[in-house]
Amino acid sequence: MYARVRLFLLALPSALLAMLSPTVTAAPASTAPSYAYVGGGCFWCTEAAYELLPGVISVVSGYAGGQTANPTYKQITTGTTGHAEIIRIEFDPAVVSYRAVLDFFWAIHDPTTLNRQGADEGTQYRSIILTTSDGERTTAEASRAAAQPGWGNRIVTEIVPLERFYEAEEYHQDYFRKNPTAGYCRVVIKPKLDKLKKHPGVAAPSAKTKP
Repeated sequence: MYARVRLFLLALPSALLAMLSPTVTAAPASTAPSYAYVGGGCFWCTEAAYELLPGVISVVSGYAGGQTANPTYKQITTGTTGHAEIIRIEFDPAVVSYRAVLDFFWAIHDPTTLNRQGADEGTQYRSIILTTSDGERTTAEASRAAAQPGWGNRIVTEIVPLERFYEAEEYHQDYFRKNPTAGYCRVVIKPKLDKLKKHPGVAAPSAKTKP
């Protein structure tokens, strides 16, 4: 019986055999998340701002750009570590591009004030973009140049290679979400977020642009 079945199958046209054969469909390739590293003043504020941007998966506050290994917040406040308060932005490149992430950066802080944002003063509050490749540096420089006409004074934002990112202490993470009634959150962060909610990149369904 099995021999007759085998002969029957061999006699079938190849096209019909293909129709009878199970088809394996490859799963669509997933897009790996990407990262951007920026600093523009107190990371409580920049973290909350980037959480508004469509395509952003997570934001982590931390330190980078200096020479002190494993810095603590207490050390950062002295301004002697060389580090800046920065954030690591994890984003989905299928939704928002690296260039769009950087273009949003110019809307959330004043990039023309050297080592200062509002009342916060010191090198730890400097405006900075940290890159992980030559391509990212080129994109960052193009974004900075495109933003310049929108500011009366010269943009002083540093663009430097990222050497190492140090995650900040746990109590700094999601600070605005956890402390919405704190003085700094009510007076500084919330008004900024209310304004940013009207930003085209936040209001639009997608903030993706070509890099």
